[in-house]
Amino acid sequence: MSVTDLLASRIPKLAEHRDRDIVAVVKLHGVITPQQSPLGRGSINLSTVESALTRAFEHDRLQAVALQINSPGGAPTQSGLVAERIRQLADKRGVPVLAFAEDVAASGGYWLACAADEIYAHRTSLVGSIGVISGGFGFTGLLERFGVERRLYTAGENKSRLDPFSPEKPEDVEWLGKLHTQLHDLFVDWVKERRGDRLTDGEDLFTGDVWLGAKAVELGLIDGVGNLREVLAERYPDATISVAEPKRPLLARLGVGAPAAALLDAVQTKATWARFGL
Repeated sequence: MSVTDLLASRIPKLAEHRDRDIVAVVKLHGVITPQQSPLGRGSINLSTVESALTRAFEHDRLQAVALQINSPGGAPTQSGLVAERIRQLADKRGVPVLAFAEDVAASGGYWLACAADEIYAHRTSLVGSIGVISGGFGFTGLLERFGVERRLYTAGENKSRLDPFSPEKPEDVEWLGKLHTQLHDLFVDWVKERRGDRLTDGEDLFTGDVWLGAKAVELGLIDGVGNLREVLAERYPDATISVAEPKRPLLARLGVGAPAAALLDAVQTKATWARFGL
């Protein structure tokens, strides 16, 4: 077959592919954090996912966007920013958004899922954790033990709240608790806004607990048990799937990175996933 004949035989197939409907899939995998991982090991924030979201919603024959979520949560502000961006793009294009939980869609991961019009999960997925958490370490006396003198200067009596090298103050803990309560209220309001009357009243959903897929359906946290391939094949059997993944940093693409940064990143990431036994 000549080159001309070969090209001619392929052109109808290419045209047919262009004429098919599209379902775009956006992968949202990892801890939600404002700092991008130096090695790109699963970090979610508005900066890392903006290009993928934009590409997903710009298809000409777009029928729906699917969010493939695997996240134990993280920073509340980044959770809100990414979720709001999803809603902005969805409302602009007028297409449905479906979320699919994999191992876990908890805390900020569930916040992201609520940006969708429908949420699905595997029967073994962990869903929920509608709460707020923060933590740290106290190093009181550590510097003195090694003969190190710390010098801390502030303007403003509350500037050094929760300083890890100073004794913990009850008033600082109370202040942090009030912040947690405010953030928790915002989280609850978002879930109620997005899930509406699908939520059940029989059980307290907002204690920070997580549930497996089937129970999450009963509670109205998700709409059904199923995976991305099954649901999309049933709902959009003739559509072409187009996957949009967040871009990885240059060091991650090259497979190199600073050992210290990589170690710290691994420890922090592991600690966040470990809260859900993963």
